[in-house]
Amino acid sequence: MFSQLFNGAAIRRALVSTSLVVLATSGTVIPAMSHAAAPMAATEAPGYFRMMLGTFEVTALSDGTLDLPVDALLSADARQTRADVASLHLEVPLETSFNAYLINTGEKLVLVDTGGGALFGSRLGQLARHIEAAGYRTSQIDEVLLTHLHSDHIGGLMSDGQPAFANATVRADERESGYWLSAEARKSAAANDLQFFDAAAALLTPYITAGKYRPFKAGSQVVPGISAVSADGHTAGSTVYQVESQGRRLLLIGDLIHVGPVQFKRPDVTIAFDVDRNAARATRVDVFQRAAVSGDLLGGSHLPFPGLGHLQAKGQGFQWLPLDYTTKVK
Repeated sequence: MFSQLFNGAAIRRALVSTSLVVLATSGTVIPAMSHAAAPMAATEAPGYFRMMLGTFEVTALSDGTLDLPVDALLSADARQTRADVASLHLEVPLETSFNAYLINTGEKLVLVDTGGGALFGSRLGQLARHIEAAGYRTSQIDEVLLTHLHSDHIGGLMSDGQPAFANATVRADERESGYWLSAEARKSAAANDLQFFDAAAALLTPYITAGKYRPFKAGSQVVPGISAVSADGHTAGSTVYQVESQGRRLLLIGDLIHVGPVQFKRPDVTIAFDVDRNAARATRVDVFQRAAVSGDLLGGSHLPFPGLGHLQAKGQGFQWLPLDYTTKVK
């Protein structure tokens, strides 16, 4: 009867298993079976993080990371900078995130900043791939809002010589494009800044020619639910975008801060990329103080991905409370 229920192979497997159990319980040592080591995966999860802000869907997007010599870039003493970074079990050069943010208002799909594109090597330029991984297409984006025109925020505007966001209108503060697209300003610029002028001209001109670039005045509501707040100092027309839905508010602060381990607790520290260091310092302190009181959510371009969190005052500075990946903000 049993031979009719089980085939021969199944019976042999059962006998082998039984023999192994007997050997193990009798004290006999059974040689361990070895397998070849699994290959390194060498991949990470898709570079996006999604949350709700009222009725708006906000998707943080990673363009990649670069290692920055922050001890040489910040105005603080280099040894102190290295100590601050080490206190968080990090090291210099500091692996620094390059983040962008996609807001679906229900009526428009709005991208804030575009990453570095092909301008910084293979470690950046991941934005378009991560937009697709998040379930969208670059052709669906209606508006591209730029916090400022430094290359690591506008590099993704073009792809293989063509506009990367073919159906989008690109927008920035009129003072920002007025400066970086000015031939006169370029003539008097420092040698280190010439690359920014050249990149801005190359990347924005196709959109300007197509009638797809529309600068705005500081303080404007650029999209229903998204307003432009002047954030002078880092560049001439740096902008913080205030995103608001059902009483919930998110401030996308661009380059208001670059190095969290240093500039949160010592917001007076500036970075070499700031055009006007005094103004950049004052703007950072003002925005941070207001955010610490209001409880507004912040999104930073160079804070560890997804770059989202809250601030609370601590001593003469602030403490960063990163948004946990499991937290739901509604």
